[in-house]
Formats: sequence, structure tokens, C-alpha cells
Amino acid sequence: MTGRLWFMVACGVVVVLIGGGLRQIFGVFQVEVTQELDIGFGPFGLVIGIQALILGIAQPASGLLADKFGSVRVIIAGALIYALGLWWAGQSTSAWELAVSLGLIVGIGLTGPTQVLVLGAVGKVIPDNRHSFIFGTIIASTSLGGALLIPVVFQVIQSFDWRTAFSVAALVIVVLPLVALGLYNKGPAADGGPRQSIRDAMTEARSHSGFILLTLGFFVCGFHVTFIGTHLPAFLTDSGLSPEFSADALAMVLFCNVIGAFLFGTLGDRFSKKNLLTLLYAARAALMIAMLMVPISETTTIIFCVAMGFLWLSTVPLTSGLVAQIFGTQYFSMLFGIVFMSHQIGGFLGAWLAGYIFDTTGSYDLMWIAAAALGVVSALLHWPIQEQPLERLSAQAS
Repeated sequence: MTGRLWFMVACGVVVVLIGGGLRQIFGVFQVEVTQELDIGFGPFGLVIGIQALILGIAQPASGLLADKFGSVRVIIAGALIYALGLWWAGQSTSAWELAVSLGLIVGIGLTGPTQVLVLGAVGKVIPDNRHSFIFGTIIASTSLGGALLIPVVFQVIQSFDWRTAFSVAALVIVVLPLVALGLYNKGPAADGGPRQSIRDAMTEARSHSGFILLTLGFFVCGFHVTFIGTHLPAFLTDSGLSPEFSADALAMVLFCNVIGAFLFGTLGDRFSKKNLLTLLYAARAALMIAMLMVPISETTTIIFCVAMGFLWLSTVPLTSGLVAQIFGTQYFSMLFGIVFMSHQIGGFLGAWLAGYIFDTTGSYDLMWIAAAALGVVSALLHWPIQEQPLERLSAQAS
């Protein structure tokens, strides 16, 4: 890879580190926001669920615009909308205002400066045999950003208040358009060959069982990470651990995923991606069952967070890598955007259902059971995927 391509990757890492990293840590706001606005965990979980759902619904359209007109324009527009939503969230005085700002507007804005469009921009110009490694590096920056931002945001909340923290976050996001300019590329796409129409690309994907199975399986990833990312601090605090340790626990998950995403991204260039996905989801299910069977203490929490961290977003470089491997990169942002939409529908249910279950039963136990069961289902869904490139791509390569 040339120096220009590495510069693009570096800019993509920064965009995802800040834009995607911040998205991972909204759970840090939960206790303070719900106390001041006098709402339960259920309404806050619903707000994060709305954000995840809007992001998922809008992402395929955002991806299509990026594939046709360039990722940079869409990333810049998304970042400005993202910043507006965060600023408004800091001014909110009711649950409905929070739903519009942090839910709807931030959800729309997130379709720009996060992983899907960055992966699409970079994926079009890097060699096919480096997709998983580079994708893993970029996904790792999401977790690294979250891990670095958690103590900063938590300290701002403790020293000032949650409203100030949202305003500061908005100012940081406003800087992202300048970084996104480094993703501009006018060279040819890596896979070259005849150009497909959008209709042909969609028909090809719909008729491929692997695309359907990936889409269904990625629903579970969204369910898992949004549930844990939104509710883990509250779950640990409710279990008797300190708020500081509970916030640090989520940071620990994200720090460990820096290694996990990079590791599984590298392994994805060497071994079967669908087999690695099967292993990851089965391991997640086992960890979640363990959370129901062992006493919650700082020691058991550290063990869980380290293990879950290795599995956290390690599914993303493998899933996105499979989309590029099977279908090529011309319409990668649109196709992965569709798979990602399923992830976000799962995220909506993971955030909202966990809050609803807690407010109704006073415990997260049923949610852990549901998450573990879905982990087993997803492991089974990935096992039969046929991951060979389509004949169209094989013919171009030869």
C-alpha cells in the first residue's frame, strides 16, 4: 500500500475514533440524565434504541449516496447533524426532547462519521487481501475512541454536569469534517471491472443466502453491544459496585476490543471469516450465561469485561469483510448499510427491552438470558454461509 492509502486509513481511523467512539459511551450519561429529568431507565433505553433504529434505517440510503457521490460529502453532512443533535440533547428538559435530539437527530447524523462510510471509502482503494486487516484496524479505533472518551466524559459530568458534557462533545464532532477531507480519493476502485447497476447489485445480494444469513446474524450483534453499552454501568451500579468502577468497566470492554478487533481482523485475512463469526457468537453466549451464574464483584466484572472486550466489535471487520469478499466494493457502502440496518434494529431492541425489563422486574436477568439465547442462534446462522467470491468477481480477477 502507498503512503497516500495509509494517509486515508489514518484519517478514517480518526473519524471513527471520535464519531464512532462517542456513540459507544452514551450509557455513561444514563444515571445523571434519568435522575434530573425524572425518567426511568426504560425511557432512556428507548431514546438510545430510537437512535440505533434511525441510524439503521437511514444507513442504506446514506451508503448509496456515498457510493454514487463520494463518502466525504456524506460524512461531512452527517457530522454537522450529529453535532446539532448532541448540542440539543444538552438543552433537553424532557424525555421527548431527548428522544428528538439524542435519538432522532443524532441517529441521522451518525450515518456519516462512523464505520460504514469510512469502511466503504477505504475499501474501494485497498487491495482485496488486506480488507479484514484494515477493516479491523478501523473498527478497533471505534473501541479505542470510546475507551479514551469514557473517563473524559465521566469527569466532565462529575465536575460540571451532563449538559456541559453533551455541549463539549458537540464541539469535538464539529472538527470531524476537516479530518474527513483526507478520505477524498479520485483514483480507480480496487476491484475495477464492469460497473453494475444498483438494481443488479440488489438482486444479486437478495438471491445470495449468505447475504440473508449475515443480515440476520448481525441483528444479534446489535442487540448485544447496545444492551451492554447502554446498560452495563447501571447493571453494575445496581449490583452494588461504585459508579466510578461501573464506568471504568465499560471503558475496559472498549480497550480490550482494540486488541480483539485488530486480532480478528488479521485472522480474517488468513482463516474462514464465517467460522470465526460462529466462534465469536458462541463465546458471547457462554459469557452471558456466566454473568447469571456467578456473583457480581469487581473481580468477576473485570474477567467478564476483558473477555467480552475481545469479542465486542470483533464481528464487524469479519462481517464487513465478507460483504466485500463476496460482492466486491462498488456498492459496498449500500450493501453493508443494509446488513448494518439489521444490526441497528437489534440495537433498538437491546437498548429499549433491557430498560423495560429492568423497570418491570427490577432486574436485568431476563435480558441476559435473551442475549445468550440469541448468541447461540447467531452462531448457528453463520455456520452454513458460502463465502466464496461471486463468479462475476472471479471472472474479473482472471
